[in-house]
Amino acid sequence: MFEYDLLVVGSANADLVIGVERRPGAGETVLGSDLALHPGGKGANQAVAAARLGARTALLARIGDDAHGRLLLDSQRAAGVDTSGVLVGGAPTGVALITVDPSGDNSIVVSPGANGRLTPDDIRAAPAAALLSASRVVSTQLEIPLETVTEVVRGLRPGTRFVLNPSPPRELPEDVLAACDPLIVNEHEAQVVLGADAGATPEEWAGALLALGPRSVVVTLGEEGALVADASGTARVPAVKVNVVDTTGAGDSFTAALACRLGAGDSLADSAAYAARVGAVAVTREGAQASFPTTEEVAAV
Repeated sequence: MFEYDLLVVGSANADLVIGVERRPGAGETVLGSDLALHPGGKGANQAVAAARLGARTALLARIGDDAHGRLLLDSQRAAGVDTSGVLVGGAPTGVALITVDPSGDNSIVVSPGANGRLTPDDIRAAPAAALLSASRVVSTQLEIPLETVTEVVRGLRPGTRFVLNPSPPRELPEDVLAACDPLIVNEHEAQVVLGADAGATPEEWAGALLALGPRSVVVTLGEEGALVADASGTARVPAVKVNVVDTTGAGDSFTAALACRLGAGDSLADSAAYAARVGAVAVTREGAQASFPTTEEVAAV
């Protein structure tokens, strides 16, 4: 019996967001909107998104003993996330600097801060080990050290499903790839993971990624939806057409929703279709965590 539907092991950042008419080029200065501060980070975002959808969710992360860290804890608790695995100290809370243009597209630079101090020892210690053994699905990303993600894989109990979004992307070790079910990538991430052998189409990316060892793969394609692939074949999942305001939290809400539905027993294609609807609601609103919908809001799409 699993106590949690989803354990997210990952980053927690303060998002500093500025709207711009266009993103600056090299050596260029542009004026932007007033600075907005939001709770963010891929790990924290996924945990809030899952909890909003009704999943029993826990977060394992590291934050600083500072105002940004307290902002993040308050946001998690308000969403109903179990924060017993959130460690405090070692460095300031991570910060993401985000510019958003009028189309909703964004550019992000992350200062990892305390995220970079989430270590394999933290994963082996209590309460992390207990959280891992009590979770039906474990999801993580690469805004924490890769060796920490590897330790998460080693600590998985039989029957627990592992979901990885390799963002920011890098080459992955074989044992991590073999555990992924699914590996979730966008076009850029797929090409980095695959290197020179990426291919030219999403179907080729998915096939090449499966050959590296994951049990299943999801390639997100923005306005073109997503592609899912496993040993049974590939399938396209259409996007939901909406008026885009801000894409900052879209990928995290998609990943969280997909993980939740897989944990509930849905097929990969059905889980991705539901996740696409969740992401569609999120991009119609500003911010990351503030944009994530409830199950009732998703049902209305």
